[in-house]
Amino acid sequence: MRVLSWIKYSFLKIADAFYQQRKQSRPAADRLQHCKIVSHRGEHDNFTVFENTMAAFERVKVHGIWGLELDIRWTKDLRPVVIHDPDTQRLFHYRRRIDQMTCSELQESFSVIPTLEEVVQRYGGRLHLMVELKAESYPDPVRQNRVLKDHLAQLQPRKDYHLISITPRMFDFFDFAPPATLLPIAELNVRQFSDLAVRKRFGGLLGHYLFLTNRLLKKHRAIGQNLGTGFVNSKNCLFREMNRHVEWIFSNNAVELQSILNASLRNETPAVEN
Repeated sequence: MRVLSWIKYSFLKIADAFYQQRKQSRPAADRLQHCKIVSHRGEHDNFTVFENTMAAFERVKVHGIWGLELDIRWTKDLRPVVIHDPDTQRLFHYRRRIDQMTCSELQESFSVIPTLEEVVQRYGGRLHLMVELKAESYPDPVRQNRVLKDHLAQLQPRKDYHLISITPRMFDFFDFAPPATLLPIAELNVRQFSDLAVRKRFGGLLGHYLFLTNRLLKKHRAIGQNLGTGFVNSKNCLFREMNRHVEWIFSNNAVELQSILNASLRNETPAVEN
């Protein structure tokens, strides 16, 4: 498994290096004006600022970035909290499973982990929220459906948030979100997830920019669906995706991309050339 992960990582890094050097024309003014950059887990380095924390999210807001991707997990007392992993080992070097702690126990030990409720209260309607549902067991799906519905009640589906997932069966737990609010994330199973998005009338499809081809873009646009691509981390790749009319551009380098976008809107040469 580690070997496969390394091969995948190396392949994507080579792709990034290629598209970073491949010159692209400046997108048309309307594409620049409507570009929707999404910060992946907020602006973080996991040393001074941790991913999926209020500090990481505040950087997104301060820099005027359009959207924020965040992950939710459920605590023992069925509160949705914002963290990617099922435990705290990777970030905090101390293994505690999220689903084996109550929300109060979690925040007492790891105070930087916010609840979804806190994030929605501070950033709902100010940043577009791409809320990723992780594959995990749901001990009380009826209650969890109600809790998530209540947390997002003040927001408008599609306008203010989408629910996204690598495991689209997680969407089945939630009946309050219209299908157009749901976005599956494809990895190598692009054709399967593309067909699923069409069949289920989802809002579109997310995936890596290499695998979401122009043919797929045309297919989904023809039925009113949108595509989002990640992980775009350079000027030339950003311009490529805008020129392809990609709707959502996910990045681990969103602040720099926003700076490039702002400079392009002013018709200036960006401070950072990639």
